[in-house]
Amino acid sequence: MRYLISGGGTGGHIFPAVSIANALKELDPEAEILFVGALGRMEMERVPQAGYKIIGLPVRGFNRAQPWKNISVLWDLLRSLIQARRIIKDFRPDVGVGVGGYASGAAMWVAAKMGIPILLQEQNGFAGVTNKLLKDKAAKICVAYPGMEKFFPADKILLTGNPVRQNLLEGRRTKGKGQRHLLIIGGSLGARTINEAVLAGLPQLQEAGIQVVWQTGKYYFEKYRNIDMSKYQNVEIYDFLSDMPDRYATADLVISRAGASSISEICLLGKPAILVPSPNVVEDHQTHNAMALVNRDAAILVRDADAASQLIPTAIATLNDPALLAKLHTNVLQLAERDSAKRIAQEVIKLCQA
Repeated sequence: MRYLISGGGTGGHIFPAVSIANALKELDPEAEILFVGALGRMEMERVPQAGYKIIGLPVRGFNRAQPWKNISVLWDLLRSLIQARRIIKDFRPDVGVGVGGYASGAAMWVAAKMGIPILLQEQNGFAGVTNKLLKDKAAKICVAYPGMEKFFPADKILLTGNPVRQNLLEGRRTKGKGQRHLLIIGGSLGARTINEAVLAGLPQLQEAGIQVVWQTGKYYFEKYRNIDMSKYQNVEIYDFLSDMPDRYATADLVISRAGASSISEICLLGKPAILVPSPNVVEDHQTHNAMALVNRDAAILVRDADAASQLIPTAIATLNDPALLAKLHTNVLQLAERDSAKRIAQEVIKLCQA
């Protein structure tokens, strides 16, 4: 069977796409898989690193602030649709899988018009623009949160959760007796507000005796690496963490943005978390993601605007409250959807056989 997978733009789109591809290979070792991405975006580097071929389209997002600049965007969209048709005609996929992002819109729309069944995977609690536009053309829509009937036809929805890194559950807990560990992750690129709040709160964390692993993200690492950390022996600072399974396993509390992948990982591992939704995302979807947990007493919300004053005091208070940590652990673990990539891959294969 031949599978066309499209989407990207952020790690939140790319990782589920690669996980689904890996699961398809596991279930169907003879599978041929081709990715379609957007030129210049993260997927053009990450997908080949994962061992898959990818073709880039010149598609770009619309400029909402300066609409008069969208003439060239429309031209690139037209070129992308023509190129997508050529790719699909040459590759002849049995099914298309769209995970969101600009390229997914062009590739999946063309695939559906050419009579190829498509499956969509929506990572967020507030559906993305691309998947909403494609909902009527999709045969199945795999979602991570309940209540997505407000965006998609109910008879097409399957609650599968988001695929997460397969090795996360293999982490080893490495900590001294009585130590409390705080893991701070702002995403692969970083989160300015979280970083500034952590920097200001280092003396409080030191005084509280909390061990801190702080991932600044690559955009901010140069700024923070030159800080005199000699007086903060309790803090490890990194631009990127390659050993996330062990870091998660050791953490008693996680501070994170509320991206779909991060939340899925937190649920799977049952980690108490303070979520700081990014205000810089389309339709504030990270707040919707966070509230899906907060409304079930499965996470704590600190709004981006309040992070400077509230984030570190909230973290210290939570780490000093074993009953609250236990409640968050129990409740968030109940929200985990397991084997998501495999379940999605099984649905993709069913579409091939239909």
